[in-house]
Amino acid sequence: MSHDYRKTPEALERLTPDQYRVTQQEGTEPAFHNEYWDNHEPGIYVDVVSGEPLFTSLDKYDSGTGWPSFTRPISDDAVSTRTDRTLWMKRTEVRSAYADSHLGHVFDDGPRAEGGRRYCMNSASLRFIPADELDEQGYGEFRHLFETTDHVDNRQENAS
Repeated sequence: MSHDYRKTPEALERLTPDQYRVTQQEGTEPAFHNEYWDNHEPGIYVDVVSGEPLFTSLDKYDSGTGWPSFTRPISDDAVSTRTDRTLWMKRTEVRSAYADSHLGHVFDDGPRAEGGRRYCMNSASLRFIPADELDEQGYGEFRHLFETTDHVDNRQENAS
């Protein structure tokens, strides 16, 4: 199945002011006061602008930072990175590969057993698709990730 994950004027018009500020103006939302920082439901996270699949709950963990944190993207080509020198420091910004939405930053202080990366994302840049709605929302190709309980439990346990 082929998907078109480009940014469109119609998609930008549907964004809330916070979603626009974060995704289009490289904003950051407050820690612990955002939609997904404490979400523990199984599913995937997609770009709020384009619907591009970005992360899975299987790789989400509680980093203690107050933002949704993941050990890796859903696929190697889902995100792109670039150097961010704002705030008088050098960080690595994470953007969606197709729509070029600002998502957050990646740091090297994540769980060592999972590769040591912490993809610290803004909830305002994401839309959550629950595992039991993947087919109806057009993401059925990811259903296999959530089909066996043992697989889900093992991935979540390793990310802690």
